[in-house]
Order: sequence, then C-alpha cells, then structure tokens
Amino acid sequence: MAGVYAPEAEPDLKPEGETSTNAQGIELHSIDWVPHEERHGKVWHVGPVWFSGNAELTTLATGVVAISLGGNLLWTLIAMAVGTLFATFFVAFHSAQGPQLGLPQMVQSRAQFGYLGVAIFVLPACFLMYAGYNVFNGLLAAQSLQSVIHVGTTFWLVVTAVVGFGFALWGYDLIHRSQRYLSAAFILFFGIFTIGVLATIGLPHGAFALSGFKATPFLGAFALVVSYQISWAPYVSDYSRYLPSSVGVKSTFNWTYWGSALSGIWMFWMGAIIAAPIASQAPGTVAAIHSTGDALFSGWGNIVLLCSVPALILILAMNMYGGSLVLITIIDSFKKITPNIRHRASTILIVAAVGLVGSIYSDSNAKFLEYYGNLLVILLYLFSPWTAINLVDYYLIRRGHYAIKEIFKPDGMYGRWGWRGITAYLIGFGASVPFWVVGTWYTGPAAKALGKDDISFFIGLTVSAIIYTILARSLDLDREKRIEREEGTLTAAELAEAG
Repeated sequence: MAGVYAPEAEPDLKPEGETSTNAQGIELHSIDWVPHEERHGKVWHVGPVWFSGNAELTTLATGVVAISLGGNLLWTLIAMAVGTLFATFFVAFHSAQGPQLGLPQMVQSRAQFGYLGVAIFVLPACFLMYAGYNVFNGLLAAQSLQSVIHVGTTFWLVVTAVVGFGFALWGYDLIHRSQRYLSAAFILFFGIFTIGVLATIGLPHGAFALSGFKATPFLGAFALVVSYQISWAPYVSDYSRYLPSSVGVKSTFNWTYWGSALSGIWMFWMGAIIAAPIASQAPGTVAAIHSTGDALFSGWGNIVLLCSVPALILILAMNMYGGSLVLITIIDSFKKITPNIRHRASTILIVAAVGLVGSIYSDSNAKFLEYYGNLLVILLYLFSPWTAINLVDYYLIRRGHYAIKEIFKPDGMYGRWGWRGITAYLIGFGASVPFWVVGTWYTGPAAKALGKDDISFFIGLTVSAIIYTILARSLDLDREKRIEREEGTLTAAELAEAG
C-alpha cells in the first residue's frame, strides 16, 4: 500500500461504516473515493481486463461492418490497425487517472463540467453507450447460444442478462479475476480458430491489392474502430481506481494500451477476414463464425461460438457496472445521496432491463449491422469532445491535481456548472456536425463536399481541446492545489510532489 492515509478525510467520501467489500466479497463502493488503505491489486491486472474486453464478438462484428463499407481487405486491415493504435492512446491515458485519483471516470469529469453540468451534457451519452452496447452484446451472446442449443433467443437473452447482473453486482474484483481466466482461454481457442480460418478461407480477387485504395471506405473503417476504442474511455479508470496510487501513470498506460490494442486489432481483423468473401451480402457475425469454423472440421464453429459467450457476458456485466456508476452519479447530481449496495443493485437492474428490452426488439430487426455501425459513429461524435477536454485538463492544465472532497460538493470549488468545459464541448461538438457521416441517415454539408469522407472526429477533438485550453487560462490553479493539500486525501509522496 502507498504512503500515509489521513482518516479524517474518510466520512465525506465513502458510505459510513462500509469498506470496499462485505464478508461475501460484494463490492460496496460505487462513485465514492477509494481510500488508500483499501487499494489493492497489481498494475498488470488491468492488462487482461482490457485484452479480454476487446476479445469478444462485438469487436469482431465491428470488423464485419468495416469490410462491408466497400474497401478491399488490405486497406481495411490497415485502416483498422491505424485507428486502433491511434484511439487506444486516449483510452490508456484515461486509465492512468484511476490509481492517481481513486475515482470512477465520469465523477472526475465534474471538475471540467461541473456538478450538474456533467449530469446534463455528458452522462446521458454515457448511459446511451452502456445500454446501446448491451443491446448488441446480449444479442450476439444469445444468438451464439441459440445456434448451438436450439432454444429461443429470448430465453438466452434473459439468461445472459441475469448472469451478467450477478457479475456486475459482485463488482470490481470478480470482474478482474474472471477477465484473467478469459484472456487465457481466448488465446487458446481463438488462436486455433484464427489458424484454421487463415488456412481454409478463400479470399476474393484483389483482396490484397495496393491499388485498391478508396478514401471513403478507408476513413469509414478508421472511424468505426476509433469510435469503438474511444467508447472504452468512460470505462477504464473504473477498473484501475482500486490500484495503489504508487503504480504510476506509465505502467498503467502501457498495460491498458497493449492489452486493448492487441486484442482489438486481432478481432477487428478477424471480423473483416471472415466476412471478406461475402462482404456485399452483409453477413451475420454468428453465421460467419459458424461457417468459417466448420471449414476446419465439423462442429468447430459451434465450439468457438460457445467459447465466445463468457466474454460477452462479462462485457454485459461491465456495461451494467459502468451504467450503474453513471446513473448513481446522475441521481447524486440532483439529490445528494450516500451510495450503498441498494443503489448499486437497483441501477444495475435498470441498465440490464434497458439492454434486454433493446435486444429483444433488435432480434426481429434485419438491420442489426446498420444500427450497430450507426451507434458506433454517433458515440464517436459524442465522446471525442469530452475525451479531449478531460485529457487536456488532467495532463496539461491541472496535471493530475484535484481536490477530491470538492468533487463531491454541489457548491464546491468546481461549481455546479463548469462553463469552460461545457462551452468547449458545445463548440467542438457543433463544429463537427457539418462533417458527420451517419450511414444512410445523415451526411453533413462539409462531408458531402469531401466526398463523404468522415473527418468529424478530428474536428471535434481539436476544436474542443483548443477552446478548453484557452478558457482554462483563467483557472486559479494555485488556490486549487492549496485546497487539495489541505483536505487530507493525499499520500505522503503525493504531498511532497504537490509541494
């Protein structure tokens, strides 16, 4: 454990009389600060969490969507690799905030957007993300089970939702342990699957032709995987916040970055490869895995599908867990509460129910891939301004110095409305709108002029970062650091570093 903990800080920041777990190991913390004496685990533990987080069928489905955009296989693979390596930088930098602050990601955003501002301008998009992904995660898990064990998809949707609820309620430690086992199992089974696919699949003519470059599908594939990776940004510090603050930024960054990027590229590429021969037919993900698996030997497709289900259930649980933190933060923003296990259980249930209803509806809808692709790009538009503001504030403006107690005060130092963050977000978001390309739903005038090439991510990210940097010049950082030193939440090493 790191440093010296000041007990007088505790009552304002955690439920009275509670620690991180009860006798059965169920997590009791939610949006509150994790005290230093309750920090545990090793920094490498975040690697399997994010390796397994991407090692599942929803990631593969993103590759299926990417190859259906019209590019050849080579340039689609390049676009997805570059997009993954680029976007994961943002995700890993968010993850590195967790051990330093001991807070969930979106609570920390109160420092940029304000106590109420974050609940109105950011958290609704987060809830859309968690619930939206669970619609598709749940459906892929249920379809995988239904294709092997022929019971109705609705039955499997309920089963997977119930199991996911149990994991989410148990919380942080169980999710961490489970992801370590799942990472090992994935490497074994999907390693065999990958070798089998590469040995048996017949790719279309020109799949690897350098001359097959087309800007629009290349940028579309790039945007899809950037969106998919960026959507992890609101999750990541939730799963590093229990680590000792002494682990440092660099080590947390590296374990998150390479864990997420390696499995992400693997699964994005596999999705594109298995769908490439029939890309024009908008193939279903489950059907593509089944057929390419059976090409190695009969029944192997079913084995691969069954082995993919536990990872999907864990992602369901992570979305319920993160969605619970978002809902509790929203409630607390309007009515101050002391979070407890009842709040966790009820909000997890809400996220589970919304995802389940959405999955049941989507099961009868033939436009699964279209809706999924559109969800990805919409999330990119919503989160690129937020990630720019949050990272600029943490690494360039405040340099990791936050007064933890003030984050939990409605009328505290950070205010109810963080006008700087809100202004930068709205300007960056608005500047990106003319560049949007949302499937067949909407193409902005600037995007039309560019031949439907989607560069909106760069616009939203850059404009928001610049505006926030300018507005943040008026912050009284010396006063903020003085309050941070006085509140008693820093370790001895952190006090020395803060001066």
